[in-house]
Amino acid sequence: MNKPAGAHLHLAWACKANAHNGDNFLAALTLTNLSDQVLPASGWALYFNTCRKIKPETVTGNVLVTHINGDFWSLAPAAGFAPLQPGESRTFDYEGLFWVISETDAPLGFYIVYDPNTPQAQMQVIGDPHIAPFATEGQRNRNDSDEVALASAGKTFADNAGLSLLPAEAVSKITPTPLQYTAGAGQFVINASTYIVHGAELANEAALLQAAIKDVSGQTLQRAAFKPAGVAAIELKIAPVAVKDTLAPGEAYQLQVSAEGIVLTGASAAGVCNAIQSLRQLLPVAAYLNPQAELAVAACQVQDAPRFAYRGLHLDVGRNFTSKETVLRLLDCMALYKLNQFHFHLTDDEGWRLEIPSLPELTEIGSLRGYTADETDNLVPCFGSGGDVAGKAGSGHYSKADFIEILKYATARHIEVVPEIDVPGHARAAIKAMNVRYTRLMAEGREAEAKQYLLCDFNDASVYESVQLWHDNVICIALESCYNFIETVLHDVKAMFEEAGAPFTTMHTGGDEVPNGAWEKSPICQAFMQEKGMTKIVELQNYFLARYRDLLKKYGLVFGGWEEIALVKKEVNGEHTHGPNPEFVNANFRPYVWNNVWGWGQEDFAYQLANAGYKTVLSNVTNLYFDLAYAKDPLEPGYYWGGFIETRGAYEFVPLDIFTTATVNLFGKPLDKDNIASKVRLTPEGIKNIIGIQGQLWAENIRDRSRLEYLAMPRIIALAERAWAKDPAWTSIADVAARQAKMDADWNEFANRLGQRELPRLDGFPRGESFGGYGYRIPLPGVKVEAGQLYANVAAPGLAIRYTTDGSDPTPASPLYTGPVAATATMKVAVFSSSNRRSRVVSV
Repeated sequence: MNKPAGAHLHLAWACKANAHNGDNFLAALTLTNLSDQVLPASGWALYFNTCRKIKPETVTGNVLVTHINGDFWSLAPAAGFAPLQPGESRTFDYEGLFWVISETDAPLGFYIVYDPNTPQAQMQVIGDPHIAPFATEGQRNRNDSDEVALASAGKTFADNAGLSLLPAEAVSKITPTPLQYTAGAGQFVINASTYIVHGAELANEAALLQAAIKDVSGQTLQRAAFKPAGVAAIELKIAPVAVKDTLAPGEAYQLQVSAEGIVLTGASAAGVCNAIQSLRQLLPVAAYLNPQAELAVAACQVQDAPRFAYRGLHLDVGRNFTSKETVLRLLDCMALYKLNQFHFHLTDDEGWRLEIPSLPELTEIGSLRGYTADETDNLVPCFGSGGDVAGKAGSGHYSKADFIEILKYATARHIEVVPEIDVPGHARAAIKAMNVRYTRLMAEGREAEAKQYLLCDFNDASVYESVQLWHDNVICIALESCYNFIETVLHDVKAMFEEAGAPFTTMHTGGDEVPNGAWEKSPICQAFMQEKGMTKIVELQNYFLARYRDLLKKYGLVFGGWEEIALVKKEVNGEHTHGPNPEFVNANFRPYVWNNVWGWGQEDFAYQLANAGYKTVLSNVTNLYFDLAYAKDPLEPGYYWGGFIETRGAYEFVPLDIFTTATVNLFGKPLDKDNIASKVRLTPEGIKNIIGIQGQLWAENIRDRSRLEYLAMPRIIALAERAWAKDPAWTSIADVAARQAKMDADWNEFANRLGQRELPRLDGFPRGESFGGYGYRIPLPGVKVEAGQLYANVAAPGLAIRYTTDGSDPTPASPLYTGPVAATATMKVAVFSSSNRRSRVVSV
């Protein structure tokens, strides 16, 4: 019998309701046969990814739904399934855990396999389903207790009500805000006759400046060691710069612009690089879209230094792969806003993305995802990556040459790369790759080599499930081969840093989310514990941390990791919780603390660790997880388990008192003030141990460059402001009304910076082959209709609002909104960037 091609099978998915049987949801998956062939009653299975657990016993339609591992599932016909005739549709209703309120929650990446588990198996790609609109409040709210307001044009209008378009002179010309900016008289014009004057020690910085000027003028300025007589110049110097209140005095700089020339002085080469970024921001914004041969820079004097030494951005490429070119674009944006730490999350359960020359299987197996019978050729699909192995975000890795290029690119911009190789959990890609290596070498009779880097106990009967639903993602830390593996990876990574001439100071080890139950029924682990006199799993885990610490010490590296590396389980008033682990306070551990979800009870972990003596990086989910959705809107991509984060949420993060803006929990309910008051605050010594902050971009929902840049920007600009600039004045205002008024005024100025300066600049930056402008998120318009008039506003004043009255979507030629207009039933409104990209369209 012929079978329908995958392209001739169509799927549609719909959320039917949330809050069913408590915190469960109801959904429906409809399969339509668009071919002229019958889909038989047996001999096939659909495979797909969903992060929401399905309750198999609730599925209707005579099919069997099976959780295979992680977010990977199958649906196959059961007894009684009738063949699906040409043109026929079949709907399978089911119940799942928790809720589904956005398109991000839908199952994705469907493919069908005929004759699965046989040598005759054939795979055909179907793709993503059509997702039905989330039309009702019951579909868009998590449960009956969900008080987070739904996104709407009216709500957006109200949120933007305090914003107004400021005159250009009232908007800061440099972001992040410098310590001191003094306007002068006149201007300096950069043109083809301007020289860049610098010493040999600043050749790299001079080259960066030269390239930056060429980008916006088309002119390649000449460089010289000494200023020729009578020649206008931009001079680069290293000299002491007197500043206060900085954790990074070496990054201080002074920028002087007068009619005679420009002088950039840094306390170090990094300081000079910071001065260059500020000068780039003083160049005419219009030149980024339309290069100008002459660039007028207003006279001014800037004295500046960063608040924090560590100003980071984390990018996960393990869950989905990001191309080298997109990483370079991201580094350019980081440099422009003076972020100096790139946390490169290179491995996870779902992918190993860095070539390790000594262990080629890591990328030969661990960097590929798609249809597989046994994962000896590639890993299973995840996050909707689908059945095809090639050409999808699920597959890909950086060659040694790629990684060295990234390292050189970052180092030239004074950005340090912090690689993350995640262990002992989140290690499934590595485990599977080393299993393939083991099997190959054993077949060749090379047993000793086969076991040299083995990461699992094949007889481990431990039962566990990770947060991401994996059952086999934790390495066996009682095997000596696991330490051989770690050291070999360290050795090869260090060699690449050395070849690139890049600083390698920190290895981020992950160390997070090891599920309960791991190692408990591993014969190897239990025998090892008995041999060492251990009685608790936590002792085994501490042994692993100590061994890893010694390896990192051998390589002269800081032990970075998520907060779990510095926490230990403890009992308080009969309840089990976590607290700082005293064993590693002085062990050069650097915890990156993400968990401050309001209402979870761990909001003060970062401050506990800093007070205990750990050098701490704030990575708070509630303000700094940029993979979370901007708003509670079914069409906004991103998760929301830690909340919804508008750009203002990142901007108003207060690093040394995160409770300042804590008002509601995940479901929009007011926080218990007494409970918040009981949380740990930073001590004077603890303050010294907060070394900086970092934004996070996790990649479960990042399938391409456009999605990455949409999620990252403009929130990355707000991150830079908080990492560099001092706390805004409103943080010290006690009166509630006065404080709110100052908060609103500060946000208005920053929002105008985005709309008038920063986003237009990003429209034409970075340049270079195939680069073009950044795909930042253009905010949706706020709209209200009152007394027959339509009113509109935008979260970034300066961006254009355009509308139509005939039911068509707005275009760059549509009327520009400048004030209230007569409302009609067919009006549509959208926001446009300076390059005429458009936001989503709002229908009235």
